[in-house]
Amino acid sequence: MAGTRRAWLSVVTGVVATLIYFGTAELIARSLDVASAPALLIGQALIPLMPTVLIKSAIAVFGTHDKLALVITIVAGGAGCGALIGWIGARRQGLALVLLIGFGLLPAVVGFSSGAGLAATGPSLGGAAAGAAAFLVLLHLAGTADHSSADTAAGDDQQNRSPARPGRRAFFGLAAGLSAVGIAAVAAGQSAATLARSAAGTVTKLVLPRPATSAPEIPAGAELDVSGLTPLVTETSDFYRIDTALFPPAIDAGTWMLRVHGMVENEFTITMVEILDLPLQEHYVTLTCVSNEVGGDLVGNSKWLGYPIRDLLARAKPHTGADMVLSGSDDGFTASTPLEVLTDDRAALLAVAMNGHALPRDHGYPARLVVPGLYGYVSATKWVTDIEVTRFADREAYWTTRGWSTHGPVLVASRIDVPRPGATVAPKSGDRIITAGMAWAQHTGVAKVQVRIDNGDWAEAELSEELTTDTWRQWRCEHTGLSSGTHTVAVRAIDQAGNVQTSERRPPIPGAATGLHERQFTIE
Repeated sequence: MAGTRRAWLSVVTGVVATLIYFGTAELIARSLDVASAPALLIGQALIPLMPTVLIKSAIAVFGTHDKLALVITIVAGGAGCGALIGWIGARRQGLALVLLIGFGLLPAVVGFSSGAGLAATGPSLGGAAAGAAAFLVLLHLAGTADHSSADTAAGDDQQNRSPARPGRRAFFGLAAGLSAVGIAAVAAGQSAATLARSAAGTVTKLVLPRPATSAPEIPAGAELDVSGLTPLVTETSDFYRIDTALFPPAIDAGTWMLRVHGMVENEFTITMVEILDLPLQEHYVTLTCVSNEVGGDLVGNSKWLGYPIRDLLARAKPHTGADMVLSGSDDGFTASTPLEVLTDDRAALLAVAMNGHALPRDHGYPARLVVPGLYGYVSATKWVTDIEVTRFADREAYWTTRGWSTHGPVLVASRIDVPRPGATVAPKSGDRIITAGMAWAQHTGVAKVQVRIDNGDWAEAELSEELTTDTWRQWRCEHTGLSSGTHTVAVRAIDQAGNVQTSERRPPIPGAATGLHERQFTIE
């Protein structure tokens, strides 16, 4: 009985020591302003190793919170390892201590081997020291508490009134306190990281020039007056973020350079100062993630400022036979984009600003690619530092090495914003019900949106005026004669090429969600 009790106390010791490790390392990392907290180092190392199905499932479940979910999972997994180490410590304290320290130093090794430098080892070293100290103190208290309990069980009345309960209370009191400190430190570190990223995105040294070509004025008919409908232009703070960087790179715009090379006559590098001296253009472009679920929110529309990629490529003069541009990010991500897409008349930009301000750090500061009509995984490289002109037969990008399609044209899609899921709706002006939402088919353009209720006939919706073919459009539809009770509304879009949003859409894009968006609501 005493041995079992001692083992459980040791398990608790291991969990608490692990939480102290993560918490201490997190606070040290934040104070040094380096992305070297153990959870981040481990997470960044795990992301490239994850199978596609797991990544898509995480995005489907957690959306833009997928990275926070990964950090929480890593900390929880670490606590599980701590429990196992604690269990070992009940029998072999020395071995358990070695295992705990080794566990604590593993992220430092991962970070150093990935080129993070010696500074990146500091948080893990500090966290390992704090975790080891907590482990030894709690193991000692666990032994004291166990002996006190054994004495109590022996039936000594005098002992019952002395250290038995205080010994156990001391252990669990200290364990609870240290756990709270560790969890709070992790949470505070993550919050500080979020604030630091926000500050980096709004306080910038870039002085943006006036665009040589301004974005078109938004016509009055481009936005429909429907409460609850998504705005035409997405606020930067609301724009979705899906990428492979657990922690966005911190890049100095003053030293940033873009290298253009490969199958070209003229290789060159260009600095941010040189980019800002070029005739920049403004364009509204809607971007969509291939992992967006039917009816999902991984889509947004912004006003981008940048330099046409086709002009950069014209300066480089691609060789005959080249058919792909492999863009590379500072964080190691790559995307393969068809050369013909980047050299036609679409607004494909090396973007430096978003909605009138320099790019936020989360969205690619100081420069990223924006390409209308393609899913982000084959085009929207953030923190871009490299453009290589090559061939699909010769090179593969980050996601294509994981079995994803080499080409990712955006499929025509639509969603319902109004009414909200499960809403109870009061008819307007008699029995009139309004449904509304968004539709997109970037660079092809939305031609029609159709709506039906309860598998009835399709009715054509009213479309907002088109801003450009590269942006989404709002739609609304009025319905009359519906009875009280629960109803199902469905929507589909048709693009200018005649492609209809159905589960049989073509061309097929592996991983892209297909189907009609449906939603239930109740009429009073």
